[in-house]
Amino acid sequence: MATGNLGSVVVSVDGSEESMNALRWALDNLRLRPDGEFVVLHVQPPPNIAAGLNPAPIPFGGPSGLEVPAFTQAIEAHQRRITQAILEHALEICSEKNVEVKTEVIVGDPKEKICEVTANRNADLLVMGCRAIGPLKR
Repeated sequence: MATGNLGSVVVSVDGSEESMNALRWALDNLRLRPDGEFVVLHVQPPPNIAAGLNPAPIPFGGPSGLEVPAFTQAIEAHQRRITQAILEHALEICSEKNVEVKTEVIVGDPKEKICEVTANRNADLLVMGCRAIGPLKR
């Protein structure tokens, strides 16, 4: 599927082997216009999603939405390290293929932010990996 008419291709990576295979596929099979760009996108979930936290009120009238700053900072630092490792792996793949890419990292709900970035960049194509789940799970 080589084409030279693509101006912008966003490839979303999350560190999974499926997303890295999608990146490899895009680099091997897609051709951009001379002024085109590949964008490797990683969306970090917010700390409360990453930690699986859904703050609930403390029973018997305690404060709700209580946040522990040190805990949040530790999660954010850990997410930054994970993101760095994911981008290093993706850039290594791009380097092996001799393809220059731009990278973008944003924080938010991945299903919303991936669509938002793709639309804001007026991308011609979004490439993502897929887990092997059945149609009932989807």
